[in-house]
Amino acid sequence: MSTVVSTGSVVALAGDGGHSREEIGGKAWSIQQMLGLGIPVPPAFVVTTDVCRAYHRAGGTLPDEIWQEVVAAVAGIEQAVDRCFGGERPLLVSVRSGASTSMPGMMDTVLNLGINAASQERLAQETGSTAYAADTRVRFEEQFAKVVGAPAPEDPWEQLYLAVCAVLESWFSKRAIAYRAARGIPDDGGTAVTVQAMVFGNLDDDSGTGVLFSRDPLTGGGSVYGEWLARGQGEDVVSGRADALPLDTLAQAQPQVHAELMEATRTLEREGRDVMDIEFTVQSGTLWLLQSRPAKRAPEAAVRSAIHLAEAGVIDRDEAIARIRPDDVRALLRPRLAAADVAASPAVATGKPACPGIAVGVVVTDADEAEDRADDGESVVLVRPTTDPDDVAGMAASVAVVTEIGGSTSHAAVVCRELGLPCVVGTGTDTLMALAGQVVTVDGGSGTVHLGALAVEPAATADDPALATLREWLGIEDSDPASVVARLAAGAPGTSTSEEGR
Repeated sequence: MSTVVSTGSVVALAGDGGHSREEIGGKAWSIQQMLGLGIPVPPAFVVTTDVCRAYHRAGGTLPDEIWQEVVAAVAGIEQAVDRCFGGERPLLVSVRSGASTSMPGMMDTVLNLGINAASQERLAQETGSTAYAADTRVRFEEQFAKVVGAPAPEDPWEQLYLAVCAVLESWFSKRAIAYRAARGIPDDGGTAVTVQAMVFGNLDDDSGTGVLFSRDPLTGGGSVYGEWLARGQGEDVVSGRADALPLDTLAQAQPQVHAELMEATRTLEREGRDVMDIEFTVQSGTLWLLQSRPAKRAPEAAVRSAIHLAEAGVIDRDEAIARIRPDDVRALLRPRLAAADVAASPAVATGKPACPGIAVGVVVTDADEAEDRADDGESVVLVRPTTDPDDVAGMAASVAVVTEIGGSTSHAAVVCRELGLPCVVGTGTDTLMALAGQVVTVDGGSGTVHLGALAVEPAATADDPALATLREWLGIEDSDPASVVARLAAGAPGTSTSEEGR
C-alpha cells in the first residue's frame, strides 16, 4: 500500500490550538478549543475550508489525494475508539458542516454514518438492544436521503464519500446563499467538513441529548438555560421535532453528569469570554460535548449579559459597552400589551416565550406564502408545526413566528433570536393551524397568541438596573433612556458594531 502524503487539508483535531477558525471552521475550532481545556469530546478530524473552495473551483470534484487523506484520518479515529469503520465492532461517525462564521441551521449534517444491515445486527448484538440499532439506522437513512438526495448505499465508504461531497455542496445551497446575502457574509469563505466519532443519546435510559446557554438568551440573566431530551439524538432538540424538558430533569436523573456539565459550561464561558451555546450528548451516563459557540441572543439579553459578564470579571467595562448596540437598548423600551385588551381577548394559544417582542399580523402557515405576502406589503405571522432551515426566508419576512412543538432551544427559537423576531414555541399539537387567515397579536415575552390587533402600552424602563448601570458607565446624568441610546449611537468610547454572538 502506498504511503498517503499529507497536503495539510485533512487535519486530526487536537488541543494544540494550532489551526485558525478560518482554516477549519467554527465547529472544528470549538472542538480544538474544548480538547485543549480537557473537556470530553469524541475524536474527530476536519476537511479544511480550502478543500471547499477547491472543490467548487473544480466544478464539484473531490481530489483523489484529499479522499485518501480522509481514509487515513478515519483510521486515526478507529485507533482512538478501538472500533472499525465497517468492521466487527462498527465505528459510526457524524459528518457536519462548519463555516468560520456561525450560520446556525444553514448547512447540512449526517449522523450515524457507517451503519448498514450488517452493522445494525452487530450493534444489536453488542448492546442487547435491537430497538436502539434499528432506530439508529432509520435515523441515518432518513437524514442521508434528505442531505445527499439519494438512498444510502450499503458500503460505508461510499456513504462517507457522498456525505462529504454533500456538505461541501451545501455551501452554495439556496438557503445558505440567502443567509449570507442577508448578513453580508462573503461567498468565498467555504465550509469545513468535520467527521467525528458518534456518541449515542438514543442508546438507553441513561442517554440523551441537550442544548444549553451559559446565561439566559432571552433576558441575559445569569442562570444556565437549557433543555434536555432523554433517549434523544443529534438535532432532536434544536429541530423542535420533540418537546424537550428543562435541564433540571438531567440534574435529577444524573446529578454527577449535570455537575460535570455545569463545570464545563463555566470553563467555556470564562475562556470564550461570552455567553456560550453548548451542544452535548450523554451516552450511558458519560458526558460528551459536541460544540460550543457564542450564543445567539435577544437584543434585551445582549444588554444585560454584557453588563453581567463585566460585573463577573469575564470582560472589562469598555468591552461590555462595545458589545451593546443602540438597537439593543431600544429593545429595553419594548412596549407591553394593554391589560384591558388582554382581558377582552384572552390567549388562544400559549407556549414557551422564545424571543420577546409584540407583533400583529395575519396568520400564514406556509413559509413561501409568508415571503410572497410580505413582499406585497402585508404583515404576516408565520405559524408552523415546527421550522427547519428551508423556512428561514419566510421567517425573516414575517413579523413573528409561532410553532406548535419545540422548545426554547429549537430552530425557530434560535433563528428568531438572531433576527430579533417575536417568537413563541411549543403551543401544542393542532393548536395553531385553525388560525390561518386570522389577524393575531403575538407576545413573545409572555408566550401568548391573541385574536385581533391588541393595543400596547409603553414599558416603564427608566429605572431599569441595566440602564442605570449604563448611565453610570457612560457618565450620563439624566435618567432619560434615550440619552443612553444617543450616546451609543454617537460612538461611546470602545463601542463597535460587532455581530459576533447575535
